[in-house]
Amino acid sequence: MRHFGHLAPAVRNGLFHREPGEFTAASPAGTLAVALGATLYSPATRTTLAQDVRKQARRGTVSMVLCLEDAIGDADVTGAEENLVRQLTLLADDAGEDHPLLFVRVREPAQITDLVRRLGPAGRVLSGFVLPKFTEERGLPFLEALADAEAASGRRLFAMPVLESPELLHLETRTETLDGIARTVDKYRDRVLALRLGVTDFCSAYGLRRAPDMTAYDVQLVASVIADVVNVLGRADGSGFTISGPVWEYFPQPERMFKPQLRRSPFAGPAEALRTALIEHDMDGLLREIQLDRANGLQGKTCIHPSHVAPVHALSVVSHEEFSDAQDILRPERDGGGVLRSAYTNKMNEVKPHRAWAERTMRRAEVFGVAREDVSFVELLAAGLQDV
Repeated sequence: MRHFGHLAPAVRNGLFHREPGEFTAASPAGTLAVALGATLYSPATRTTLAQDVRKQARRGTVSMVLCLEDAIGDADVTGAEENLVRQLTLLADDAGEDHPLLFVRVREPAQITDLVRRLGPAGRVLSGFVLPKFTEERGLPFLEALADAEAASGRRLFAMPVLESPELLHLETRTETLDGIARTVDKYRDRVLALRLGVTDFCSAYGLRRAPDMTAYDVQLVASVIADVVNVLGRADGSGFTISGPVWEYFPQPERMFKPQLRRSPFAGPAEALRTALIEHDMDGLLREIQLDRANGLQGKTCIHPSHVAPVHALSVVSHEEFSDAQDILRPERDGGGVLRSAYTNKMNEVKPHRAWAERTMRRAEVFGVAREDVSFVELLAAGLQDV
């Protein structure tokens, strides 16, 4: 797998100063955590699930969650489990075909061991499980079940806890809850691939819902939780975890929303047409939130619609300017610190304070690539959408 791997080599060459690197489900956890990108959720009840996974892979999706929890009704769980086993078995029969990293969001710990047992050899298509409403008390049984399933199957399985419980939101219990989560995920650090934020559940606790022109950071209750989660669990000193951006709830119709604009005018190039399309389809809120995710220490994003994948990935590509700054900061001769003017002559790069940022930027460059100097987000998105 590789980001933008669905594009023709000549197209990638025209976009990237350094192309995205390849990775597999067996790659190191640190690589996969960054490579998750836009993680697309799908209800496990879909009878075309195997076909959907293949389709999204061809469109550039590299991680998916097949949901047995909030995305389906309580009465549908048994049928969804049966369908999930059937559909994953179909995917396991695909010889030589790359699938996205696949995770199952479960409701109860027993589902983990039961599904792995029922899948048998077909379980090789699974990368792990998403653990809902994660706290120390609720999370430990999930992680113990994951360890049991991993031992029984002989395959590596990752956990992605979702931080969304009311105890984490409420001010009087937040510190204690965060401390408990930190103890739990640290104990199982080798199995925790990333932490995910359940912002919809946070809003639900107070009867809130952000409008399409508002980001999660405009809702102060939510913004305060994100800040505290990053403060405790996202530190750059080696103790932190990758934390993914919250879900964006809004999407336009039809799914192939940008195509008419990309064809509409013979006088406007694809980039200008796409700018128009983004405005017309109210995507500016999503784009602002992705940028704020990055500014607040989050990587990747939970997505509930295929139209969100391309914008998340396009904004994950490292710009030529970022890459230039990170390279300068990390040069061996700069180990002693100091301050230098950026190669773009528009900012100060202070070696010691900016080192952690530079290291994180280089990890992102490895999996998302580095854009050419004259290539912007709009060109990256427009190119990706040509093959959708």
